[in-house]
Amino acid sequence: MSTTNLETPHRVQNLDPVTFEVLKNGFVNLVDQMAEQMLRTCYSFVIYNRDFSCALCDARGNTVMQGTQDISVHVGTLHLTAKAVLEDFTDDIHPGDVFLVNDPYRGGTHFSDVRVILPVFHDEKLIALMQTNGHWADVGGSNPGSFDITAKEHYGEGLRIPPVRIYSKGQYLADVVKIIVMNMRIPEERIGDLRSQVEAAKVGEKQLKEMIEKYGIDTVLVAFEEVQNYVERLMKAKIKALPKGQWETVDYIDMDPQVGDSLIPIHVKMTITESEIAYDLSNSHPYISCFLNAGFGSALSGTYAGTKTFFPDIPLNSGFYRVVKIYLPENSVVNAPSPVAVSGYCSGAFEKIMNACFELWSNIMPERAIACSFNLEYLLIGGYDLRQDSSEYFMWYDWMAGGHGGRIDRDGANTTSPVFGVGLSVQPCEGQERLSPVITTKHEIIIDSAGPGKYRGGCGVEKGGILTNVNQTVMSYCCDRSRSITWGIMGGLPSIAQGAILNPGKKDESFLGTIFSNIELKKGDSFTRPSAGGGGLGDPLARDINAVLEDVIDEYVSIERAKLDYGVVIHEIDRDIDVFEVDIAATLKERDYIRQNRHRWLETNPLLVEQMYNNGEINQMDVIRRYGVVMDYQTNKALPISTEQYRESMKKRSLAFW
Repeated sequence: MSTTNLETPHRVQNLDPVTFEVLKNGFVNLVDQMAEQMLRTCYSFVIYNRDFSCALCDARGNTVMQGTQDISVHVGTLHLTAKAVLEDFTDDIHPGDVFLVNDPYRGGTHFSDVRVILPVFHDEKLIALMQTNGHWADVGGSNPGSFDITAKEHYGEGLRIPPVRIYSKGQYLADVVKIIVMNMRIPEERIGDLRSQVEAAKVGEKQLKEMIEKYGIDTVLVAFEEVQNYVERLMKAKIKALPKGQWETVDYIDMDPQVGDSLIPIHVKMTITESEIAYDLSNSHPYISCFLNAGFGSALSGTYAGTKTFFPDIPLNSGFYRVVKIYLPENSVVNAPSPVAVSGYCSGAFEKIMNACFELWSNIMPERAIACSFNLEYLLIGGYDLRQDSSEYFMWYDWMAGGHGGRIDRDGANTTSPVFGVGLSVQPCEGQERLSPVITTKHEIIIDSAGPGKYRGGCGVEKGGILTNVNQTVMSYCCDRSRSITWGIMGGLPSIAQGAILNPGKKDESFLGTIFSNIELKKGDSFTRPSAGGGGLGDPLARDINAVLEDVIDEYVSIERAKLDYGVVIHEIDRDIDVFEVDIAATLKERDYIRQNRHRWLETNPLLVEQMYNNGEINQMDVIRRYGVVMDYQTNKALPISTEQYRESMKKRSLAFW
C-alpha cells in the first residue's frame, strides 16, 4: 500500500505581511532566474524548448517554490527526488556537493528527466536544496531517444541513476560523470546539459545567499515554512467552501499490447471533506506490458496537476500537498514497481489521471469546466547525419501542440501545448532543420479535429516531415488515444484518433499507430501525424448556428461536418470572399433527424459499422462520433470489447445529457 505522507508544519505565521510578500515573490524570482540560466546555456534543443523545471526546496526536501513556466509533472515530483538524496546520503552531505538522480522508482518521472540537486549551506548547516530538472534527449537504452515500446522492464529504457554524487566538496567527479554519459548517445551534449543544470542551481544558491545577507538567515528560514503554510491555509479555505462528498470517473489507456482488444481503465475516486481532498485510484488496472505505466511519483504528480488546474490563483509547493491525499495501489498501471517499464508514462497514465481529475472538478466547479484535452505525443528519429563530410549522430525529438477541451462558456484553446506542461514551446521547424536531416513538409491546423459541442474543443495540428541525408536511422513514437479517443463532457462529442503514418500518399503507406519502436528509415521516407483536438462540452445541437458558420468560414469545421455533427446546413456561395449561407429550414430538419437517431446509432452492431467503414459509406469521424466504435486502424477491424467500454463512456459523458 502506498499513500502520500508529508510532514506537517512546525511554526505559526510570524513574519510581517510586507516581508512575507517580498520573500514569497523573491523565491519565485529565484527559481525563474535558475530557469533563465538553464534556457540560455543548455545544449539540448529539447531543453531549450522548455522541457525543464526548477525548484527551491527546504532542508527537509519540501518544495518551497516553483517557477512560473515549469512543467506540471516535474514540479509535483521534485520534492520526492530531493528527499531521496537526503535519505541516501543523510549526514554525508557537504558544501560544494552536487547530486544527480533520474530514478522513477524513487519519485522521479522517467529516465529522460535528469535532476541536479545542489545543497546550500549557511554556517556549515544545510538550509536548502536547489534542484534543476531537464529532459535529456537520450539516456541510453535500446532505442534512440530512450523510448522502447517493446521494453517490459526498464533495462531497455536507458540508464537508471539513483542519487549519485557528481561533485564532492567542490571537486568535479569526472570519472563518475563519464561512466554515466558514455552509456548515452551524443555524450558531449549530455555533459553540456549537465553543466547547464549545475550552473543554474548555482544561480539559485547565489540568489538565496543574497537574500540571507539582506534579510537574515532566521527570517529566510521562517519564510520557507510560511510560504508552505500560506498555501496550505489557502487550500483549506477553498476546501471549506466546496460541496462535500464523493465523485468518481474512469479514463483509459488504449491497450496492453499483449492483450489487444481491451481499453486499460484508470479509475479515479475523489472525496472532499472539511479539511482535505482525497483521491483513491485503487480500481485502476494492473500494470501492463509496455512503457505507458506510471511510477508512484508521476501518478502522484498527475493528480496534483489535475487538481491545481482548478485553483490557478494558488501557488504550488508542499503546502498544497499537505491537503491533497492520494492512494495509489501497488503493482498497478498508476504505481508500477521496479523494474516495470514506465518511460511512456506521460502519454499513458499521467494525462489520463489529469483528464479524469478535470472531469471530476468540472462537476464540482462547473464555472471552470473543461472537457478532455489531446494526448501528449513524442516522435523520435535517431541516426547518422550525412549532410556533413563526417557523419555525426543526430536526434530529432519532437512533440506537437493540439486542442484543449471545450469550456463551460467558450471553445477550447486551439493548438496549445499539452496539459502535461503548458510551459512547453512548440519547436521551431527552422531550428530542427538546422540540427537534423529532417525537413518539415507541413504544420497546419486540422479541419474538423475539434470535438463537437455547444462549445467545441480546440483544433489539433498535423505535422509532416521527410528525411534527407541519413544512414542507420530509426523512428519511435510515444502516444495514445487512437482507441480511447479524446472525449467530450456534458453532451459533447469526441475528437479524432491520433497516430503516425509512414510514407503518406505512397504505395507503401502504412498506419503505424500510437506506439512503436525502431522503425527503420531511409533517405526520402516521409511521415505525418495528427494531434487530436479537444473534446466538446455541451450538446452540439445546442451550438449557436452563427458560431458554426464562423467555424466554417475559419476552416475549423467543414461544410460536411457542420451538417453531420452540428445539424447545420450551410451552402458555399463564394469561399474566396467568405460568403456562405445557412439554410435554416434544412438545419431545423437535420437537427431533428439527429435527435431522433443518435441514441440508436450508439447501439449499432460494431461489425456492421466496420463493414460500412470499409465500404466507404462512412468515414473515421462517423465511426467515432456517431457510432462510438473503436477500431484498429492498422487492420480496419472493429474491436468489440474496447467498443463496449468506450460506448459506456460516451453514454455517461454524452448521451446522458442529450
